[in-house]
Order: sequence, then C-alpha cells, then structure tokens
Amino acid sequence: MNNQPIHFFRRGQVVSLSMEPNRTLLDLLREDLHCTGTKEGCGEGDCGACTVVIGEEKNGKLEMKAINSCIRMAHSVDGLALWTVEDLSAVATSNPAAGSSIEEGSHSEAHARPGLVAKLHPAQEAMVQCHGSQCGFCTPGFVMSLFSLYEQENGAPVSRESAQGALSGNLCRCTGYRPILDAAQTMHQYPAARVDTDAVLGGLRQIATLNKGKLARAHAAQGPYHRPARLTELLALRARHPDAQLVAGCTDVGLWVTKMHREFARIIDTTRVKELRRVEHYRNHIAIGAAVTLTEAFAALVADRPQLASFAHRFAGLPVRNSGTLGGNVANGSPIGDSMPLLIALGANVVLMSQRGHREMRLEDLYTGYRQNVMAQDEVLAWIKVPKAVKTELSRVYKISKRTEDDISAVCLALNLQLENGYVVQASIGAGGVAATPVRARKTQNALQGQPWNKATVQIAMATLRAEFSPISDMRASAAYRSEVLGNLLQRFWLESQGSINSSLESLTLEGAAA
Repeated sequence: MNNQPIHFFRRGQVVSLSMEPNRTLLDLLREDLHCTGTKEGCGEGDCGACTVVIGEEKNGKLEMKAINSCIRMAHSVDGLALWTVEDLSAVATSNPAAGSSIEEGSHSEAHARPGLVAKLHPAQEAMVQCHGSQCGFCTPGFVMSLFSLYEQENGAPVSRESAQGALSGNLCRCTGYRPILDAAQTMHQYPAARVDTDAVLGGLRQIATLNKGKLARAHAAQGPYHRPARLTELLALRARHPDAQLVAGCTDVGLWVTKMHREFARIIDTTRVKELRRVEHYRNHIAIGAAVTLTEAFAALVADRPQLASFAHRFAGLPVRNSGTLGGNVANGSPIGDSMPLLIALGANVVLMSQRGHREMRLEDLYTGYRQNVMAQDEVLAWIKVPKAVKTELSRVYKISKRTEDDISAVCLALNLQLENGYVVQASIGAGGVAATPVRARKTQNALQGQPWNKATVQIAMATLRAEFSPISDMRASAAYRSEVLGNLLQRFWLESQGSINSSLESLTLEGAAA
C-alpha cells in the first residue's frame, strides 16, 4: 500500500513521517517514535492507558484535548500538535518557574541522556506526592488526562467534579481513584508549567504552509488517505470513490482495525471539512455538522436543554467524546448508539448530501436494518437538525448500563412530551438496545397522546412500551430485563414529573463529588 507523508508538531519542532494509512496513532508512537510510555491496554478506547493530547488552532487560539491513540488513525494527526507522556518534562523545563527537579531514571529523555535531571510536570508531581500510582500501567494515561485538564484550567485549582469528568475515560485496576482525584486537585500547588502556545501555533501554521505546497497537494490527491477541507471536495471524493471508508473520530471504525484487523484500500477523513465542523443556531432548531465532536455537540444540546447534562457526561469517556462525532454515531447506526434515541425523541432530522443534491428525513427513517441505512453510495450524512426546546416540553433521557461511566447501554430511553392543561398534546419517544436499530416507540406515543397526564395513563403506556419491542438477550442484559426496564423508566419519568426526588446511584455519586 502507498505510503503518505504526514506532518505534526511535537517538542518544539515539526515531525515529518511517511506511512501507510491503516496504522493507528498508537502504532506510530510505539513503533516509529519509540515512545513506549503510551501504553496499549484494551485497544478499544475504553481503558485510557493510551491517552495522548492533541492540539489545533481554532479562531486564533490553541485548543488542546485528550484522546485515545489506540483507535485513532495515525494520518488524522497531520497538521496537529501532539503531546505524549514523554513530552511533559520538556513542558516543565521550558518554564523557568518550573518546580524542583528530581531524578527520574525511567523517563525516556533522562534515560537516553545519563545524568540529565528530568523535571516533572505538575500533573506528574501531584501523582507522585499523592501516591496515585501502584503498578503504573495506567498512570501515563491518567497523567495525560490531567495535563489536558491543567491546560484547560490555565493551571488554576479544579473541583472534584471537574476532575472526575476529565478522568472519566481512564480506568485504574489497582490504585483506586481517591489518590488520583487528590492529585488532580493539587496540581495547581506546584510551580506553573504551561505550554508555550505561541510556539505551538507557529508550528501549526508552518505545517499548514507545507500542506499547501504543490508536492503535498499531489501526494494528497494520489494517496489512499484523503483529508478534504471543504464540503465540495468531500462530495467529489465520495462520488469518485464510493467504496472508500469514511472516517471521523474512528471511535468505532478504529475497533475494526485493532480487533478485526481490517485494512482499507482508501480512506476519506471527514474531520477537516470546514462546513461540517460548525454548530449553527436558528430560530427553531440547531444544525450540527456531521464532523462536530460529541463534546461540542452535547455542549450545544445541553445549552438548550440543561437536563441533558448528566446523560452527556455518561456518553462514553471524555477522550472518546473528544474524538468521536455526532454524525459518525448517527451514521454508524448501532442499535445501542446512545445519541439516536435522544435525537429521535427530540424530533431530529438528518440531511444527506451528494453532488446530485441533498435530501432531508427524520432520523429514524435513515435506518433499514442492523447497521444498514438508505444512503446511496455517493451520499454522506452532512447535518443533524435538532428542534429547540419549547416551554410546554417535558423531556428526559435515561441510560441503563453496568458502569456509570464509559459503558455501553443495555437500554436507553428518551422521552419528550408536550403538556397543555394536564393533557399530553404530543409524545415523542426513542429507544435503544431493544431492536435491530434505534427505534421510535410509536404504539406508546399513541397510548399517551391526547390523554390526561396521570397515573392511569402512565400505567397503560408502561404496559404498551413493555410489549412494543422484542429485544434479545446478550451479555449486557436479558430480553425480559430490557422489557421490564423500559416500563420502569417510563414510571420513573412520571414520578419525576410529579416532583419525586431522583435518588439514583448517579445522583448520589454527583452529590458525593460535590461534598
């Protein structure tokens, strides 16, 4: 397979490599750059041992975020800045005010240059002082998530809740989370060590100039990995290469590479398409581009409906949300994709585009079967249009999973009712984990619509909802459990609408974090 050049900014300089497109960022780090501090754990983006931080220029500022390198395609970091755990001492020593140095023989730079004293970054120093590591395998990933948090908070103190959110994608098998959370909250106590953003932005602009050169454009046009910058380019590539694999954050396609060992003859990366990276606000709806990350998409949805904040936090871990896109989650069509039940309940539409034109449809009409949809070979999913909240609306979304964070749903139920004078004038319900595709609960909607919003109506609707689908039994839950839980969640929705206090494990966890 043809190799293609990539350029990224690391440790104060532009790094240029040539590699074939089916390799992951973790492969690049461990095999090509010999940065073995970044660990391979699950190979699925679940454990966070492979966490690194990427940076890009947005509106003239440097935006940094933690991602999973194990499922991220290596070519996706072309034009970006990259930090691994090996780089943090360089960040610390570049600041004259950095803290006291300690001998750290295991650090790659100190190991390569005997006698060199490596200075720890505040995230590392805090982990040392708070005894946040035992076996140490997960520690580099935790440190990189803390490093990202440290930069986002400008080295200021962080709350326990913020620390929990930042570490939601990192798992530790032996240390326990209390000392790690303590480390997060004490990073600010050590001498500051901030990234030189001007230097990084300068490097990114240098790469942008390189990529605009004739030779770079020729390589991009001829190679098997395409990164179109405009929507017209994307649609032309899709028409020319209908069999190419479309990728965004690779939070699902990455597993096809790491677990199924699939290789793609041609890849089209949608994440640089300028038009599809926008969230646009209109009078009655929000239009979310297909390349908008889950983090940014949920921020827009939560701003309109604050009650979605808890659900947004539970959608995978933060590194997955930082890479994955809402468009990718919808186009993927998994029956347990958590965004789709919510979007169905909110009445979302999708816009499909090709060089022939565009068409719009209700989100649930996109799917024809298990991971199958109505998109033609030359079409791409471009936009998700979500109606804005109205005053008469009562909406909730519930996720049932074995773990509170970073886990796949056994059942997901989203409900959106419009109530007037005690009656249900409109009902919209989406469900996941109960059929071959995310589905609309039409029979249950009919049982509610036009009826008084009272206990009797809810009991009828509960029975209807339990009987509406024929879920399967699998490792996450039995069919009987799923059916029973559907009805229970509708009852919970009713009780909450009547002012009952939600005393779920989820709420108790958040209360404990705030204490």
